[in-house]
Amino acid sequence: MKKIYYLIILAVIGTTSCKKFLDVQPESQIDKNVLFSTEDGFKEALNGVYTLCASGYLYGEHLTFGDLEVRSQNFDFTDISYQKIASFNYKDPNYIFRNDRVWTTAYQAIVNCNYILAAIDAKRAIFTAANYELIKGETLALRAYLHFDMLRIYAPSYKSNPTAKAIPYVTEVKITSTPFSTVTEVLDKAIADLTEAKALLKESDPILDNSYVVGYPTAIGTTELDNKELFMQNRRTHMNYYSTCAELARIYLYKNDMPNSLANALEVINSAKFPWTKEADFVATDLTKKDRIFYPEIISSWSIPTQDKRLTSLFTNSNPTLVATSDKVNDIFEKNGAGAYDWRFSQWFVKGTLTTGGAERSFLQKYRSNPTPIINLHPLVAPAIKLGEMYYIAAEASYDTNPTAAVAYFNTFRQKRGIPTNVVATDKATLINYLIADARKEFYGESQYFFMLKRLHHAIRVSPTQIIPGTDAIFVSPIPDDELAYRTN
Repeated sequence: MKKIYYLIILAVIGTTSCKKFLDVQPESQIDKNVLFSTEDGFKEALNGVYTLCASGYLYGEHLTFGDLEVRSQNFDFTDISYQKIASFNYKDPNYIFRNDRVWTTAYQAIVNCNYILAAIDAKRAIFTAANYELIKGETLALRAYLHFDMLRIYAPSYKSNPTAKAIPYVTEVKITSTPFSTVTEVLDKAIADLTEAKALLKESDPILDNSYVVGYPTAIGTTELDNKELFMQNRRTHMNYYSTCAELARIYLYKNDMPNSLANALEVINSAKFPWTKEADFVATDLTKKDRIFYPEIISSWSIPTQDKRLTSLFTNSNPTLVATSDKVNDIFEKNGAGAYDWRFSQWFVKGTLTTGGAERSFLQKYRSNPTPIINLHPLVAPAIKLGEMYYIAAEASYDTNPTAAVAYFNTFRQKRGIPTNVVATDKATLINYLIADARKEFYGESQYFFMLKRLHHAIRVSPTQIIPGTDAIFVSPIPDDELAYRTN
């Protein structure tokens, strides 16, 4: 595997929109001066990074519904490699193979961001309208997003060890290696990137316009696809202004900076840009009119239209790779408690048995879609950041100063999942336990639950009788050997 400082080729800068360019020159010989000579070239380059992010080794599988979900103990397995991952065997060859490619692919995406950022200031004059600010802001936000997830995977949490050696935060295109930063340094650098991105996107992002209305593509009143320029459509498949705020809320929470975390979460919430999903849309029996992922509430997502068959093999066919016993799902979703009302519990699972028999299983339907995309209520996407997480953050970040408001944020969210009863939390530990239990439901099949447990250094519940203590040994993925082999820093 190539080390980071060798990843200076624009590995996937080509997308469907720029195949004509790649037909002329192979990827390894792309002339950056040609690519970055036009505004469209910058757009194509950025689209290439998004395409890479949506690939199987990043958010198109492994970082959304892959190994992190397995480590969260949300499924039961017949696949021996997943059994080893669920047991935190990080020396298993299959795990090492995937882990290495997650690292390499993420840093390829980061390097490609850096190519864009290295070129864009000198080319400012070629941009029309506010597209310089838009593209630079998106790219900075995307670079921060990727680094933060690499931190959350490969380094101890801030709570565990804020001064621990973490990962390289790569901001330059060069052939020498970037030194490792500490956990705190990575967080500060990501915050700096996102703060600059936020200022740029505030000047340029169409999602801020009152005329930009979020919703299902064919719904009356929705305007997300109205822009004549494809790049400007559906800002929720880009790092937009609000996803930048949301990512800042995440990172400040990770750093235990509650005031800044709350301020950014509330900026998203108070914008009212992202409407709550209606019960009728979520529980619809007509599959062409059914929302399974709370689509209007998605702040940012990864477009994965070609992953439909892979998702079927993972979750919904007769012998899926990722499936849980109904006993496990009943426990997670509190069948005898809040689960009696919870839309997620009633709509996300179909009960049955494997072709090999055995205990009753619950097959996840969250990512099910019709083979003909045009008849789906919404496109197939992997959530990056959702409105519900902002309510979780607002609840946790506000408890110390306003416990009444904190509990109200959480109860508001529960009501939007069909749960009519309110909880009472007379201390913060109680609220945190409520948040953890609900996040396991909301983030089922999204991997954010694992990151939450790691941030809190919290134990992982396998079953009512089995709890795995939260330690760095299970939460920290090993950095690939090839990355470390020739380093002096």
